[in-house]
Amino acid sequence: MQENPYITTYRDSKSIERIFKAINALAKSLKKPLKIMEVCGGHTHTIMKYALPALLPKNIEFVHGPGCPVCIMPKNRIDCAYHLARQENVILVTLGDMIKVPGSYGSLQEARANGLDVRFVYSPLDVLKIAKENPSKRVVYFAIGFETTTPMTAALLERIINEKLENVLLHINHVLVPPPLQAILSNKNCQINALLAPSHVSVITGSKIYAPLLEEFKIPIVVCGFEPLDVGESLLSILKQVLENTPKVETQYARSVTKEGNIKAQQLVEKYFCLEDNFHWRGLGEIPYSSLRLKESYQDYDASIVFKDCLKGIAKDEHKHCLCGEILKGNKKPYDCKLFGKACNPQNPLGSCMVSSEGACAAYFKYQGINAS
Repeated sequence: MQENPYITTYRDSKSIERIFKAINALAKSLKKPLKIMEVCGGHTHTIMKYALPALLPKNIEFVHGPGCPVCIMPKNRIDCAYHLARQENVILVTLGDMIKVPGSYGSLQEARANGLDVRFVYSPLDVLKIAKENPSKRVVYFAIGFETTTPMTAALLERIINEKLENVLLHINHVLVPPPLQAILSNKNCQINALLAPSHVSVITGSKIYAPLLEEFKIPIVVCGFEPLDVGESLLSILKQVLENTPKVETQYARSVTKEGNIKAQQLVEKYFCLEDNFHWRGLGEIPYSSLRLKESYQDYDASIVFKDCLKGIAKDEHKHCLCGEILKGNKKPYDCKLFGKACNPQNPLGSCMVSSEGACAAYFKYQGINAS
């Protein structure tokens, strides 16, 4: 199959070599080590797939962040989905990776193997077809994701309302990027001094959402594309900001991201959603106003309200040996976990970072294997 020349431009080996030579040259002037958090799991996979850490000097390090929507989902939310699937005449629907994340009672994939009607879709709008084909069932969509996927859930709700479907409910688990970053950077022991900001999220929100983080923490923030040359260009930009002491929000991924973002998508989200008071993040705990819920005027479509009695009292504990939480905060790497590649692997994942296609553990396992370091 012929390669797309638009993509290969950003994978050109000579261009990558040239930009990383420039990075290594500038890094000699750093007064202290540079620890850069790539927020998005897509960036983690690019970095590991193309072995970019091997091109860096010792005083520059990548650490992984909380930008994988499956990885940050706590066990109690999986347990909610499991309980919903157990209700009479319910079809539980969610996106692909979510079905494999283990909860207290097993994964949703195991729930399906045990006879519960659990289905995964590639698009939230597929829920409409399932609902129309099963009018006597209640279809519950377990909605996940950051600002990238929230507009799709809003579009789904709008279609449900317009088509007068009365057998669809939404269980909302949509979260926001800035609040967990603010929580991580506020920790007194935090050593992160630059961010590679997620590009897909920024297409929707615009780069403006990072301005408060810049104002509070005075660190470089660069919205980065997903190709190796994108990462190299973003690193070079970060280095120049550090050496010139001019931290700012920059958009390397200008071919898709603007300052204001997708206004129409933002308006659609604002029509149906409002901030939730609290959300329990895997590894980060409770973060106020870090997630969304349906507005009260749409509570008839809210599964967390309709099924509130069966969702009470679900514990929030995590697997005590899994390091997903510390990995998502940038404190640990997958190899630091004693379970990595042994008890925890893609066939038998104990933590969400090994499950998701964007998870750091999955990236390390896929591209570097068990014994690399």
